[in-house]
Amino acid sequence: MDDETRISDLKDNVKKFCEARDWDQFHNAKDLAIGLVTESSELLQHFRFKSNGEADEMLHNKLRRAEISEEIADILYFLVRLSQIYDIDLSSELYKKLQENEEKYPVEKSRGTNKKYNEY
Repeated sequence: MDDETRISDLKDNVKKFCEARDWDQFHNAKDLAIGLVTESSELLQHFRFKSNGEADEMLHNKLRRAEISEEIADILYFLVRLSQIYDIDLSSELYKKLQENEEKYPVEKSRGTNKKYNEY
């Protein structure tokens, strides 16, 4: 379905959902950002104190995967809603960030490392 869905469609669907419930009054930048962080923390709870192997196992367990997927959907909801209300073009911003990171972390200096590339 990701291959068939545009971000603008997600924004439209979230907008309709929220407007039908009169939630615009509750959705300001601060509260949406709080919701985004709160949902991100709920995702993190699934992985807390787990090894990499245990985390991978959870994603191969049908029930655990569904729980984790639900948290990811909650995060996406708040991100889409925030960008929808404040007219932020997610695609443009992501591509811009990728370009910045391309310059900040060139492949020849970054490949295979987990250290931040700093040149002094």
